[in-house]
Amino acid sequence: MSNLDYKELQKLIEINSYTGNKTGVDRSGELFAEWIMALGMTLERHSREHIGDHLYFRSSHTEGKKLLLLGHLDTVFAPGTFEAFREDDDWIYGPGVCDMKGGNYVALQALRKIYATYGHTNNIDLLLVSDEETGSHDSRHLTEALAPAYDYCMVFEAAGTNGEIVVGRKGIGMFTLHIEGVAKHAGNHYWEGADANQEAAHALLALSRISDQDKGTTLNVGKMEGGIGDNTVSPHATLFFDLRYEVSLERERALRAIDDVLSRPYIKGTKSILTGGILRDVMQPTPAQQAWIERVNALCDITLPTEQRGGVSDANIVASAGTIVTDGWGPFGDGDHTIHERASKQSFEERIGLVTEILYLHIEGKL
Repeated sequence: MSNLDYKELQKLIEINSYTGNKTGVDRSGELFAEWIMALGMTLERHSREHIGDHLYFRSSHTEGKKLLLLGHLDTVFAPGTFEAFREDDDWIYGPGVCDMKGGNYVALQALRKIYATYGHTNNIDLLLVSDEETGSHDSRHLTEALAPAYDYCMVFEAAGTNGEIVVGRKGIGMFTLHIEGVAKHAGNHYWEGADANQEAAHALLALSRISDQDKGTTLNVGKMEGGIGDNTVSPHATLFFDLRYEVSLERERALRAIDDVLSRPYIKGTKSILTGGILRDVMQPTPAQQAWIERVNALCDITLPTEQRGGVSDANIVASAGTIVTDGWGPFGDGDHTIHERASKQSFEERIGLVTEILYLHIEGKL
């Protein structure tokens, strides 16, 4: 049974914050701006025309290490698909409650407790971006530029089932393979054609063989299109595929293997063009990250469970900048990206308490 009042969180959840709904994302951001600026932080707004504005809240910087808290304002639910808030004794239900309006709310509540104790939040800043759910194509440049100024970063995606924080995330690349063939009548001039569909079939099998289960590398051709009719040799085909990997060496191996597949057409007369690339590079566990976790464990008298995840987040971008980063500081929940999304009230209380304690330690220069 929770002791928290979730009326503020309800306000957030009832605002549709679909990435493509700039008005809704900005309304959500304005609520956070009101709450965060009441803690003495200043707002640096990065205005955007077609997506929500990115919001960078800054505290006063003094001597000592700098901490960045990172979240995103957007959700995956288009207007009219999933917009309701409800709760029972144990759970809160609604869009973004664990991914990641709930995580942002944890950060807010912890910052409030710090401000109530010290009258400031010095050396702790907060970045809320607006396009994480569609790949952070715009905000990644801002995150990359800001991250090197910080010693540590905490990202507020959902916690694991047992309160795990995230120490590693696979890198991800998204690619489109466009294949051009030569169209001919399938009855009269079949042998004069160059079948893009056949080329796509060979390429699909070759690309799939790049996966290596033992090394945690997957290449998934998730969608294919091709041809114009059953009586025409196909003049075009397209493969859409997703590459994920756990270590940088596997990224390099996979990219070389993809290039090798494209270098030798299987069907004479076809031509292949690859677009896309690495979207977010791998977040690998590091000794410095482990040392920070061990200090948290010792000072908080806990043993934080950790995990690695196949899914990506903006933690990948921060890790690529060389900043020590951990993720999963939001509440535990499940059903994210579905109409069954929910988050545990008990987990909210636990996460707010733990994050507050960590921010205390940071303010006092112990982390």
